[in-house]
Amino acid sequence: MPEPVALVPLERIERRILVLRGRKVLLDADLAEIYGVSTSRLNEQVKRNQKRFPEDFAFRLTNREKAEVVAICDNLHGLKFFPTQPLAFTEHGALMAATILNSPAAVEASVWVVRAFVRMRQVLLAHREIAKRLDALDLKVAGHDASIRGLVSALRALTQPPPDPPKTRIGFAKAP
Repeated sequence: MPEPVALVPLERIERRILVLRGRKVLLDADLAEIYGVSTSRLNEQVKRNQKRFPEDFAFRLTNREKAEVVAICDNLHGLKFFPTQPLAFTEHGALMAATILNSPAAVEASVWVVRAFVRMRQVLLAHREIAKRLDALDLKVAGHDASIRGLVSALRALTQPPPDPPKTRIGFAKAP
């Protein structure tokens, strides 16, 4: 069965995923755009359904986090002028937002949002695995360094000519 065409390309969603407070999140403006609703509509629904959004699903940015996000993300430059702090949605929060919006477009887009989060997780795990292998290789090589030094010094000793035997003196020896 061919893969369905996404409403929003997966790469476009992935580019909007940020890491804040050690979590991968999508900001309310980006999530609203992906789900095809206005940011105010999304925030209104979240406010009406606050019990569905505990701190690990969605949280408000601090002034400092908002300033960092505005500085880093070109598409969020207008956020600087908003009087309220944006909401950040984790993967679970993004899914919950799709359920409260309850539009076919939001439900379909939520599948792509989850796929983007999963793909990012896989990429991070791959990077972690590579880092782990490099650390193991580094430890192996460090252990070999001492062995190689010992081998080189042994080879140098073998390539050196033997020391000259002590010379005996020619001539008469004094009697004791």
